[in-house]
Amino acid sequence: MSGTSEALTPPAEAVAPIRHPDAPAPGELLGAHYEQCFGCGGAQPHGLHLEARAGEGASLTAEFTVRPAHQGAPGLAHGGVLATALDETLGSLNWLLRTIAVTGRLETDFVRPVPVGTVLHLEAEVTAVAGRKIYSRATGRIGGPEGPVAVRASALFIEVKVDHFVDNGRPQEIQAAMNDPDQVRRARAFEVNP
Repeated sequence: MSGTSEALTPPAEAVAPIRHPDAPAPGELLGAHYEQCFGCGGAQPHGLHLEARAGEGASLTAEFTVRPAHQGAPGLAHGGVLATALDETLGSLNWLLRTIAVTGRLETDFVRPVPVGTVLHLEAEVTAVAGRKIYSRATGRIGGPEGPVAVRASALFIEVKVDHFVDNGRPQEIQAAMNDPDQVRRARAFEVNP
């Protein structure tokens, strides 16, 4: 991205990301990290229902279909919804590192309009890690995975402990997630976003 802020430029001591050995295999669907998540959860009737698949290394691909509920201007996706799709895609990368992290900064470029009914094809990768900071970028294309770029983003995620969610979330949802007998679902519920 041209014009990326200094806050999104990895420092000289940053290192290449390391994919966790237990990360999903390339091509594997990541699934919703939490059923109530607006970005990927199936229980949200107007949510994005974004589906992400693991890629090689610390990368992934994702798709999201713009529905009428996602409009801003007549017949076009709302810019905030597109930013949410980028944020969800970038946040999903942390599952490949097996790191709990939240969005610290997200910068988006809106290159062209995205009409209702369009499938947005997203690609994302972690570019560097420096201590608790995870740097990443994503691109969204229309008309296919090789189609024209519609949106781009660069992001900084910050690694946190599960206490971040426990201390700040609404108690009934936190307790329900922590009581889930499925250990993987329980861990993934606290995986992304502030």
